[in-house]
Amino acid sequence: MQTFITTLVNGLNLGSVYALVALGYTMVYGIAKMLNFAHGDVIMVGAYTILVGLTQMGLPLPIVLLLCVVICAALGFTVEKLAYKPLRESTPLAVLITAIGVSYLLQNLALLIFGSQRRFLSEFIVLGDVKIGNISIAGVSILIWVVTIIIMVGLNLFINKTKMGSAMLAVSEDKGAAELMGVNVNRTISVTFIIGSALAGIAAILYAAKYRTLDPYTGSVFGIKAFAAAVFGGIGSIPGAMIGGLLIGIIETMTVSYLPEGLAPASDGVAYAIIIIMLILKPAGILGKKRIEKV
Repeated sequence: MQTFITTLVNGLNLGSVYALVALGYTMVYGIAKMLNFAHGDVIMVGAYTILVGLTQMGLPLPIVLLLCVVICAALGFTVEKLAYKPLRESTPLAVLITAIGVSYLLQNLALLIFGSQRRFLSEFIVLGDVKIGNISIAGVSILIWVVTIIIMVGLNLFINKTKMGSAMLAVSEDKGAAELMGVNVNRTISVTFIIGSALAGIAAILYAAKYRTLDPYTGSVFGIKAFAAAVFGGIGSIPGAMIGGLLIGIIETMTVSYLPEGLAPASDGVAYAIIIIMLILKPAGILGKKRIEKV
């Protein structure tokens, strides 16, 4: 039982980071109707920002964490303006290919600057453990859960209770009609990218605090699994992204723990298998809504 609970806690840790990344995916898709496959690489940029800020520049921790979020948000805004905005009226395939190209660009820039070797971070967020009976839970784990829940609730309130949130919902339903009603579609989409990329920055902080390793391909692996989480939960649904991320993380860690030792590396395929199964059985995801497409 103790092993099961420990594995469950690890799954919740991993799933919470997936959920944060999936929230960024689901926001961009739900409003701009595009899959930003470069989103995972923004996490990689944020993690390298923490590495450089702490180990090479010696900046205070609060400044480094703030820089991480700001740089990720600025990167998301820049990518949207330079790569995606010119393709606003293009086919979804053109946007998808561009997103993949941006992802490879960020990866290769990281390879040129930092090299391919895996880097290790020292522990920069030190919190005491919490003991529940014989189970010890790291303070960083609890921090990850709390931050993820707060962000999900905050996003829901922002979308449903603010003027900008109403504009996002309007753009999501019909860009043309929203523009006729006075909504600035370009600004709304830019704000969506900024928020989604800032979430990636927060995910980078939590990932680096818990796992403390990174390389240029860290973001792409996380990005694909977070995309699986968004599809699993229902892409376009904020609570769905949260549920999907947690479930993917739990399933993955359970697979690693309970598969025979020789088959444990196959756990990486779990996320991809889940996408296939979900698309076959329930394409809209757990909390996704079926949409009727007019032709």
